[in-house]
Amino acid sequence: MRPQEPFDALLHRYRGLLFSLCRHYVGKGLEVDDMLQEASIAIWKASDKLLSLPSIQQAALVWKIARNAIIDSLRRTPQTDPLPDDYDTTAEDKTLINELHEQIALLDEPDRTIVRMQLEGYSYEEIGNAVNMTEKNVSVRLIRIKEKLRKKMIL
Repeated sequence: MRPQEPFDALLHRYRGLLFSLCRHYVGKGLEVDDMLQEASIAIWKASDKLLSLPSIQQAALVWKIARNAIIDSLRRTPQTDPLPDDYDTTAEDKTLINELHEQIALLDEPDRTIVRMQLEGYSYEEIGNAVNMTEKNVSVRLIRIKEKLRKKMIL
């Protein structure tokens, strides 16, 4: 199914970015759907401006608008399930995430750019355009980079 309207095409183009951004902030389940809706509404409100921009600027602005809409929605939503008193704020998880980001920072260019753009939800085509590679080359590079990071993180 191909989108017919310009706004539908815009949402279709950035659906991966929006979904990964929502998953980053709320995990999974119905909350992701709620955040996708909030982000879509915010993008719809700015669609006139977005549709007039080149694709690189458009992607950056979509990301910023969606991120701000998600954060605003999370601030408005009260947390109903309090954490137990003995709950550790996942210090071990934070350590692993920090270590992963350190390993990513040590990657050579363009590998570092490829990984960061992929984590931000850009398509292989958009990543390829940014680093002057084909989509297939980006895919192969990502597989090799992930394997390299796995080996470093396990040791």
